[in-house]
Amino acid sequence: MSRNVLAVYPGTFDPMTLGHSDVIRRAAQLFDHVIVAVAVAHHKKTMFTLEERMGMVREVLNDQANVTVESFSGLLRDFVVLHHAKVVVRGLRAVTDFDYEFQLAGMNRSLMPEVETVFLTPNTSYQFISSTLVREIATLGGEADKFVDTVVAQRLAEKVRSLGRG
Repeated sequence: MSRNVLAVYPGTFDPMTLGHSDVIRRAAQLFDHVIVAVAVAHHKKTMFTLEERMGMVREVLNDQANVTVESFSGLLRDFVVLHHAKVVVRGLRAVTDFDYEFQLAGMNRSLMPEVETVFLTPNTSYQFISSTLVREIATLGGEADKFVDTVVAQRLAEKVRSLGRG
């Protein structure tokens, strides 16, 4: 029996880190298609616009034929159901992520019982990286290049300069 399994990997990707891209590439090996769902993030003040974040994700993953990038607003449940996805992929970096992710998975199971949440861990060399820390390092004039793809590093440096920081 052949199954076409669609997975959704949601996040704000502000900016996309090497940990994010590692998890997406791992998911792309496991599932037939992965949609990277970039959240509009009304509840957060993002450094990059939605279009900038989507553009960076597309550039970083342009070699992944079974990965597409789309934006979403509102409940993840609505996006997942609209696309008939069967899996939500979530990245776990450390034990500190687990409690929140476990609660989120439980809520998602309640909202969409036909969809499974799958946790993937990034390569150990990326487990300490977070978008928040990358933004802070870049804003304070530090070198964030080793935590993000080259494309993202360039956009991050440009953004910091345009904001008059760093």
